[in-house]
Amino acid sequence: MGDAFGDKLKRLREESGMSQEALAKELNVSRQAVYKWESNKGYPDIENLIQMSDLFAVTIDELIRSDKKLQNKMKMDDVESLAFSDPGFYIGIVLVLLGVTFFDDTLSYTMTIIGLLTILFFTDILRSFQSMFKK
Repeated sequence: MGDAFGDKLKRLREESGMSQEALAKELNVSRQAVYKWESNKGYPDIENLIQMSDLFAVTIDELIRSDKKLQNKMKMDDVESLAFSDPGFYIGIVLVLLGVTFFDDTLSYTMTIIGLLTILFFTDILRSFQSMFKK
């Protein structure tokens, strides 16, 4: 077998006497997901890698070390997660700039503080409101 993650997964699954269906059930995913991983057409998330590591008594390092394509994908995911995608950041910057540019004294300080708090806590506040209205 090759060095790809999917080849290792298939070998470990077969050595354990498990079917794709059984592994899928164990990981709480579809059989198609297992097929996709084994055919190197996709990769599991970190939670599933941890579960597979425990299930087959191997380290995550042993599962992914020689699969350069998977390692590159993980690097790209890390870079993408650093992008500023939080709307609270942009709203907060606008509030700070408005406070500093257009207002004097107390109103300027108030807008600046509200802007900074928005940058820091927008996502948390939004989640709180969402959870309140789900009930």
